Amino acid sequence: MCCNSVNRRAFLGMTSGMLAAAGAAVRAAEPLPEWPADYWDPDRPYRPAGAALKVKPLLMYATPQRREAASWKSWSSILTHEAAAEEAGRIAAELSALAARAGFPLEILPVAKVTAPEAAAEALGSGQDVAIVYAATGSGALLRACLAGGDKTIIFVRKRSGPLYYWYEALSVKYLRANAAAPGPEEPAVSVDDVVVDSQDELRWRLQAFFAARNFTGARVVALGGAGGKYAADAPAKARECHGLDIIEVGYDELAGRIRAAFEDRSRVARAEAWAAAYARLPGTKLETDQSFVVNAFLLYGIFKDILAERRASIFTINSCMGTILPMARTTACLTLSLLNDEGLVAFCESDFVIIPAGILLHFVARAPVFLHNSTFPHDGIVTCAHCTSPRRMDGARYAPARILTHYESEYGAAPKVAMPEGQALTFIDPEYATGRWVGMRGEVIDNPFYECCRSQQDVRIRGPWRRLLAEIRDSHWVMAYGDHVRAAGYAARRCGIAWDPIEDA
Repeated sequence: MCCNSVNRRAFLGMTSGMLAAAGAAVRAAEPLPEWPADYWDPDRPYRPAGAALKVKPLLMYATPQRREAASWKSWSSILTHEAAAEEAGRIAAELSALAARAGFPLEILPVAKVTAPEAAAEALGSGQDVAIVYAATGSGALLRACLAGGDKTIIFVRKRSGPLYYWYEALSVKYLRANAAAPGPEEPAVSVDDVVVDSQDELRWRLQAFFAARNFTGARVVALGGAGGKYAADAPAKARECHGLDIIEVGYDELAGRIRAAFEDRSRVARAEAWAAAYARLPGTKLETDQSFVVNAFLLYGIFKDILAERRASIFTINSCMGTILPMARTTACLTLSLLNDEGLVAFCESDFVIIPAGILLHFVARAPVFLHNSTFPHDGIVTCAHCTSPRRMDGARYAPARILTHYESEYGAAPKVAMPEGQALTFIDPEYATGRWVGMRGEVIDNPFYECCRSQQDVRIRGPWRRLLAEIRDSHWVMAYGDHVRAAGYAARRCGIAWDPIEDA
């Protein structure tokens, strides 16, 4: 399954990525600038990336004339230009308040007052990412003109939040698709799932999903050691083709030179030592591996951030992270990836492009770190989630308690065992290889055990009909985020051409 052909912007991104890679050897040979003391700063607020979502509100209305002894008006009091001006002010104030509390960046464009199809076409040429059609009054032809933005449209109608809208009564499957799946060639692009009645919260999570989809499509990813896919060799190609992901592959030969230079640079080693000491002093941190492994993890942290900055990327993954990197870096990348996630970047182990697209989308939905982990066979509604790279700021704010141990399989390096709060609500995504079908589900932490497996490990209870998971066992990676984001993740996924299949009660 493939959703989006790669557009010109994505193609140019890929081209720039290849040019950046071509110059990598030259950059690696040049002296690198000294790392500032605050390159890593545990007190810096969590700052996830993401371009603001441009939102264009359209208020559609009509101005009928009174006729004696005849029906001349529809439901609603928005039947004059004066009433429409007052309503436009209400809309602008509501959207301004929503943007202030949304938790993700919104650019609210001026409200367009639309009484004719030509005015709708002009308003929809504003360069918006999504249009909100406030369907107050007006004809079916006017509504269709306002919905010409296709699936980048939300419809808002009022019942109790202000003047009653006529289209609160008149919206129907005559104008809307009856299901949330991707539209067929003869079906309306806007569905019944795109309609909001009164609720600013319902509007907010839909905008949250649009924000995620907008930043996910065409995202740039640095893949150190190359791109792969667990049990799906075609996963990187699918990620490029279907989602326009700009995957920039960086070789270990470049990394080797950078690591050698860092070990030989006394100022960089001193900086990494200071960072490692500060990390060990974070509340709830217990060091149970050799301090040198932590220092070397911070050297890797600086190097990985340099690579990301040079490639103008905020998403990173590393291949051969349980082998090639160990003797080269004299540590593992586990703690390093945790550190990158804790400050707002996106970092994954194993370069698995079956799961990485899901992790990117979930990150932009949740606006918080995501944890890529192995899953286990479900039993009694319980699954164990384990890996050695868990972020500590999973809530986007505080550092959870953690023991810093070795990486499990190698008994080498530095890896965090993070304690997640029992009862914490979670959202999971489990892709079906590279087919374009993703399974979404809710769960909650019930324990932080210490089994003989990857260091960060949680027993979680799956909410809803968990036995459905028995048919989804793939020895695969999942991603998790704190909070309940299943609706927003599914809404975003469908806009990216993904077949979303949630496990939830009917």
